[in-house]
Amino acid sequence: MVISQSAADVLQYIRSGERVFVHGGAATPNALLDAMMEQVERLQNVELIHLHTIGPARYAESQFRKNFKVTNLFVGPNLRPFIGFEGIDYLPCFLSEIPALFRSNRRRLDAALVQVSPPDAHGFCSLGTSVDVARAAIDSAQIVLAQINQQMPRVHGDGLIHVDQIHHAIEVDQALPEVSRIELTEDELKIGRFVAELIDDGSTLQVGIGAVPDATLFALKKHRHLGVHTEMWSDGVLDLIQCGAIDNSQKSIHPGKTVAGFAIGTRSLYDFMDDNPSVVHLDISYVNNPNIIARNSKVAAINSAVEIDLTGQVCADSIGTRIISGVGGQMDFMRGASLSKGGMPIIALSSRTRQNISRIVPILKPGAGVVTTRAHIHYVVTEYGICDLYGKTLAERADSLIKIAHPEDRESLKKNWHDLFLRK
Repeated sequence: MVISQSAADVLQYIRSGERVFVHGGAATPNALLDAMMEQVERLQNVELIHLHTIGPARYAESQFRKNFKVTNLFVGPNLRPFIGFEGIDYLPCFLSEIPALFRSNRRRLDAALVQVSPPDAHGFCSLGTSVDVARAAIDSAQIVLAQINQQMPRVHGDGLIHVDQIHHAIEVDQALPEVSRIELTEDELKIGRFVAELIDDGSTLQVGIGAVPDATLFALKKHRHLGVHTEMWSDGVLDLIQCGAIDNSQKSIHPGKTVAGFAIGTRSLYDFMDDNPSVVHLDISYVNNPNIIARNSKVAAINSAVEIDLTGQVCADSIGTRIISGVGGQMDFMRGASLSKGGMPIIALSSRTRQNISRIVPILKPGAGVVTTRAHIHYVVTEYGICDLYGKTLAERADSLIKIAHPEDRESLKKNWHDLFLRK
């Protein structure tokens, strides 16, 4: 590894026409990305491929279309305004299968831009907050360029990278981006309590970030012997560890360990993870493998949705044709939970959007992506209750979903179901 004096020196090894992986989440290497934007005069047609990043994403702006194109594996808030413009695209893929895209060279990587912790006494840096698909990207890229951050936690697991694997690097001392908690509404708290009713003591949790996951975790504080095997985690999980609800004692695989692919949260979370042997971040092809997930019993997979139709089709990555997130790991965990002994695959969502539009709909919007199919759906939860769609006919599903829709939407849903699906 060569330590450079400036990020510009590191970025000189990227050339026009190359495909470059960018580390995502709280590990987004913004010092390197900023330096890249200073080299637009020499860089043309560089493809940047990444999961959601945190930062300004100037490379997606219209004046840089000749310089950069972006392949989003998951669309974060910073890229949403640009999706659909020339060169700003989305690649749908189960999160568990993205590492294979890199390792098989189906999506060949010329370079990887990553952020790591300082090396330990043995020369190993850590990918810290985000191992996810970055492990595969480092293993597959022709050249690895890193920013070594004094404030990146050293996290155990698959993210340990020896300095010999890093070709060029810059040292920085920058705070990681934090995602603050949001104030929960009464409806969100109701959803959380309903979800918590489905979860037994000793269950293994998969839960993400956001209002409904936070409400669910808040409602689980009196549970005991919960475990964690999840795509990502945040401060809500940390709360349950610290109050004793989570001890990972009844997991079949990795007992005693909080297992995840990446984490986004506050400094308290990052400090807890640092050199903590009870926390392991592993390659997402393993974490999100449904067969691995199912090895734990009583897996409770809690995911959300943009909308769900009356037959049980779940849209989670778009509003109509407008991509707002990605396939991610929802299907990985919905399937894994359904295969788990006593598992609970759960879709939890508010009955209406903030604009008072029903999320339970007769049919999905034109162009909407089906992330969880009607054959995979099990439990659906809103603030009005719980329904179990597994083993139900289409008509029985419609009836169950209408009962947990907003009361003001139920009659119109009944009428639409009759008009659309019942033959005269």
